[in-house]
Amino acid sequence: MIKTILFDVDGVLLSEEHYFDASALTVWEMLISCNYLALAPEKFKTDYSEAEMKTIREKVFENDQVLKFMKSRGLNANWDMIHLSFSHQLIHLLSQIKENEIEKITKWCQAPINRETLLEMGRVLSNYQVEVDFSLFLEDFARSEAMKQELLSYLNVLAKEKLGVETSIFEKGQLWSICEHVSQEWYVGDEHVLASTGRQSVQTGKQGFLANETTLAPRDKIAELFQFLKSAGFMIGIGTGRPALETIQPFQHLDWLKHFDEKRIVTADEVLAAEKELPEWKSLSKPHPYTYVMGLKSKGTSVQECLNTVLPIENGEDVLVVGDSLADLLAARQLGCQFAAVLTGLSGQDARNEFEQHEADYILDSVLDLKSIL
Repeated sequence: MIKTILFDVDGVLLSEEHYFDASALTVWEMLISCNYLALAPEKFKTDYSEAEMKTIREKVFENDQVLKFMKSRGLNANWDMIHLSFSHQLIHLLSQIKENEIEKITKWCQAPINRETLLEMGRVLSNYQVEVDFSLFLEDFARSEAMKQELLSYLNVLAKEKLGVETSIFEKGQLWSICEHVSQEWYVGDEHVLASTGRQSVQTGKQGFLANETTLAPRDKIAELFQFLKSAGFMIGIGTGRPALETIQPFQHLDWLKHFDEKRIVTADEVLAAEKELPEWKSLSKPHPYTYVMGLKSKGTSVQECLNTVLPIENGEDVLVVGDSLADLLAARQLGCQFAAVLTGLSGQDARNEFEQHEADYILDSVLDLKSIL
């Protein structure tokens, strides 16, 4: 009998479309802006129109096919997706100059890539006729069986194949951190980027998307759902890949926060803090079940206690995870709890077949349909 319900946010309660827009803009900026590779600085600006953002996203993510591919491989964090897309394109760009610049490429690949390195790469690339090619992503990664965080490691395989250089720099590190920061500039805007990342903007002038969140059902209907669940005696919580700022602020704005114990709202902030505390763990983001384990135990539980939790948990049938992605389902399976797939994520109704193949316990057209299965 279900007693506890843990909700993902993006694709379940709030639309993730702006996250994907920000992800595409991040890859685009890091390729063309004078702050990074500077391939076409004259094309960069901080106030793209909706139509321009749509065009950039279609180009960078191949009409969302790249995003869907990454999600189908269990990669759920936008920062990982950005890092994967940009790093792949960087390898492709360097492969076009390797005959003349192999010494520089070898040097760049032997130390963490920081912003100074990207600027240096850009200066060298400017001496050649190089072209980006986003269509190569699916072709290159389809040759691999890599899942989840293994996709980041596969970048090093591609670097060996395309550049002839042995390296491990394309896993999570300084370049990943740059991708994260640029993404946050786009998503939270100038006003909140310092609070979000602890660092000032490299590129100012971005308004952000925080004040323009879109709910995936009428906000009052979702509020009624939360109230119904609480009144019926369910413990409810949140397990999201969003940072705390991007979770708490929209929930306050939508008047949803009052329905939750904030100790049961677990975000990317808690996951990143745990990863820093235990650096031997490469990733604790979904599909690792850490987010949901802490949601069950509540914030304040030590990292070690969460990681030492015996899986599958006892009485797993009492817990229901509600998510929209394969990463959520895989995390729920490791927990040994039930999983309700909601078809309001990136793939929409097209995700039904994937969830059926992975034997999701429930498949819902909307989070509001949750009442029908309780």
